[in-house]
Amino acid sequence: MPKHPTLASLADDLERGRISAHQLVEECLAKIADPRGEGERTFIHVDKEAAIAAADAMDRLRKANAAPSRFAGIPISIKDLFDIKGQVTRAGSRALEEGAMPAEQDAPVVARLRREGFVVIGRTNMTEFAFSGIGINPHYGTPKGAWNRSEGHIPGGSSSGAAVSVVDGMAHGALGTDTGGSCRIPAAYNGIVGYKPTQRRIPLDGGVPLSFSLDSYGPLARSVACCATLDAVLADEPIVPLRPRPIKGMHLAVPTTVVLDDLDDEVARTFERALDTLSRQGADIERIEMPEFHDIGVMNTKGGFAAAESYAWHRYLLTSRGDVYDPRVSVRILRGESISAADYIDLLDARRSLIARVNARLEPYHALIMPTTANTPPRIADLADDKAFALANMRSLRNCSLINMIDGCAISLPAHREGEVPVGLMLASSGGSDRCIFGLAAGMETVIHV
Repeated sequence: MPKHPTLASLADDLERGRISAHQLVEECLAKIADPRGEGERTFIHVDKEAAIAAADAMDRLRKANAAPSRFAGIPISIKDLFDIKGQVTRAGSRALEEGAMPAEQDAPVVARLRREGFVVIGRTNMTEFAFSGIGINPHYGTPKGAWNRSEGHIPGGSSSGAAVSVVDGMAHGALGTDTGGSCRIPAAYNGIVGYKPTQRRIPLDGGVPLSFSLDSYGPLARSVACCATLDAVLADEPIVPLRPRPIKGMHLAVPTTVVLDDLDDEVARTFERALDTLSRQGADIERIEMPEFHDIGVMNTKGGFAAAESYAWHRYLLTSRGDVYDPRVSVRILRGESISAADYIDLLDARRSLIARVNARLEPYHALIMPTTANTPPRIADLADDKAFALANMRSLRNCSLINMIDGCAISLPAHREGEVPVGLMLASSGGSDRCIFGLAAGMETVIHV
């Protein structure tokens, strides 16, 4: 059971008058302000007055039977990557502060959330410019992940604050981004659900890009149904009841290429236990080779799309403000300087071929099933060394980034039992399979912990 309420249960409470939007917002603000918690490191900006005003407006509309949706008044957090009217978008960096103008309008995804009545509680911390799966930020601090908090484990990135805001009850849903796992990794490390949609379904306007070929905007929340609700809003699609698919008859493929290599013992054990549970309940699970995944490593040898496209966006800012970048971020961006136009064209051609070949291989299956990450969340203190950081980052990103490269969609579900280190189970498939993925995930989310 979720530690905190779901969007559906909150909507029921609001409709029945058991709680008000004002109360929900005040409760979240209190948790953010609690000096014993992670609020100071989780949020770069808290929109206290505007959030209270929006909540009061939703309460008045609901009293007049004019609420824009049943979710009106529920507080959510927004990753610092997105434009919010009247605020400066820093993308977790100090480089965009000097001379930056406040956004003239909300990003379309933010506007769509507001249109349904969701209340923006604040802007969440993140890896600078979204360029890491770890979540460490030297400028604004690093929120500690939910696991064994006294020891200070990483939150996962780049949507670090997004995940912590949800798991700690500082918001009841979060808007994040996913270029190589940035919704799914922090979800896995914090025991919640994270979703990477098919990219073309949701507009990328109004967000600071990392890689316009790979970026997707998606939700982090406490249940599959919560993510499905937020995903529908972001995609400007009707919010329809989620229909869990029966486990019996699911046809799932476990790739044996790359994704099972070098797993932490806890990850391997939890993953195999989940597979065994699904098999006993009637799922047809087949282990298959996917040689195409080897091709992705070759494609990324020079830095891939993220290096090439981030360098194109950052090259002038690096010249004027590069001294204030996190060196672990700037060094990755600067790899793009050596990628030629011919290299980039070759990369585009290789990806088109990759997507076609993978889609053909996935045709017989409902979805791929794999560990979200190869590792469990390491301690922040253990990543002070750059080599240790680079290895942990690679192991965090490896499995998730494969799905961005194939232009697919994917969800991460918590697969661990209570008291165990968080481990994510990922379901993924070809682009356009979003409803199928949600149905599969909803069917298995309550049973994979057994």
